[in-house]
Amino acid sequence: MKFSDFNLKETIQAAITEAGFTEPSPVQRDAIPLILEGHDIIAQAQTGTGKTAAFGLPAMSLMKADGSVEGLVIVPTRELAMQVSDELFRFGKLSGLKTATVYGGTPYGKQIDRIKQASIVVATPGRLQDLLMSGRIKINPSFVILDEADEMLDMGFLDEIKNIFTFLPSKRQTLMFSATMPNGIRKLAEQILNNPKTVSITKSEKTNTKITQLYYVVQERERDDALVRLIDYKNPDKCIIFCRMKKEVDRLVAHMTAQGFKVSGLHGDMEQKQREVTIRAFKQGGIDIFIATDVAARGLDVNDVTHVFNYHIPFDSESYVHRIGRTGRAGKSGEAITLVSPNELRTIKKIEKDVGTTMASQVIPTRMEVQNNRSDELIAKIADTKVTDKAIELVKTLQHDLDIVTIAHLLASMIQSENSVKGKDNIGLGLEEIALLMERAMQQRGNGGGGGRNRRRSGGGGGGGYRGNRSGGGGGNGRNGRNGRSGGGGDRNGRSGGGRDSRNGGQGSRA
Repeated sequence: MKFSDFNLKETIQAAITEAGFTEPSPVQRDAIPLILEGHDIIAQAQTGTGKTAAFGLPAMSLMKADGSVEGLVIVPTRELAMQVSDELFRFGKLSGLKTATVYGGTPYGKQIDRIKQASIVVATPGRLQDLLMSGRIKINPSFVILDEADEMLDMGFLDEIKNIFTFLPSKRQTLMFSATMPNGIRKLAEQILNNPKTVSITKSEKTNTKITQLYYVVQERERDDALVRLIDYKNPDKCIIFCRMKKEVDRLVAHMTAQGFKVSGLHGDMEQKQREVTIRAFKQGGIDIFIATDVAARGLDVNDVTHVFNYHIPFDSESYVHRIGRTGRAGKSGEAITLVSPNELRTIKKIEKDVGTTMASQVIPTRMEVQNNRSDELIAKIADTKVTDKAIELVKTLQHDLDIVTIAHLLASMIQSENSVKGKDNIGLGLEEIALLMERAMQQRGNGGGGGRNRRRSGGGGGGGYRGNRSGGGGGNGRNGRNGRSGGGGDRNGRSGGGRDSRNGGQGSRA
């Protein structure tokens, strides 16, 4: 099935095509026809399955763009409000549909002005209730959508939501989306929905099948070391670590920062501006690791999270579903990893039963396995890289002064320690970047090896002294800052690059 089969408004279909979407996800496939037919619906779908498009595309296809507020979307958090608003604007801009985002912590005046110009309002319950009760806004939406309804219930917004609906027209189409269906949500649905159709997900489909779920049994005192080793071994591009409490987030941020990781925390005590800066840095690659509590991370929508780590197992199955739904988004695969103590194994089995999933038991990798895995990744990257003409010419130039083995050793050292070109890990360089490094090597070959810097950890640099230069000498292992001091300096003849730890020190090259 394709999106074109839904016969959406031409401008909406054009926006879908522009976004590169062709085939709908299961929740989109089932929900869109029902919404187009005018039914209220209650849909159970986990985070990351395309719920925004599932309700947004059909609703916008039916809107008139007459200058009034035709759609209201209620979401639990500010972050989700901004993300949903951005996505709806992308789909509706060709139809002349504007969005307004409403949440606390920002001036009322600007938000009210935007509401007056908007076709769709995306709001958090608290601020929306304030605006309606104070009479600052009056809206008459044809479509009302509750997104992440179970999270709003968990966050204590049930009374606000009930109150908001007293200000809304009785003649409306109401759509409710929720990852889980606790009794509170079912009772709310009975009160606000009119003969709803159900879009259900079977128990075995509650968790994304593209997410590999693993657990590791550790003693309580081993959690920190196990987490660091797993991150070193898995080498995630971007990951979220979930903790139960705010103080746990702060402690773990301090610990991971001390280990040299680019990490930041998120919890409820942070100011909104600080939250926005932190989330933006995570999305844009300024930080690689996000440590957060369940509540703080609700509504966080980042499509390229490759791994989720549960530092402690969540309190309930619903929280587990929400946590791991932060990876494996937008059709991509992901991994969810949970650390458990021996007495928590019973909880693992309960979660598996509740959500209809299976978590595979694994053993924490040894330090040697971590090192070997990194070496294998580097070798595979080099083997798959295409050689460019520019690189060949540079090697020929370098061969006037260095033998081919020395060039290879120098280049391998620089690849392992250098990250200034792309900010990726040890295997993140292509041949064009390697060519740049080789040019740098030519310019610096009389100055010995410099200190490199890994994306996540800092350590000593690679290559040794050259042609009797006084400053020749290798750095330490580029992956471990503690070993970075072990590299010895070469003597003035470039013969003795050895250090106190010959495994980690670079060697000076012979003249």
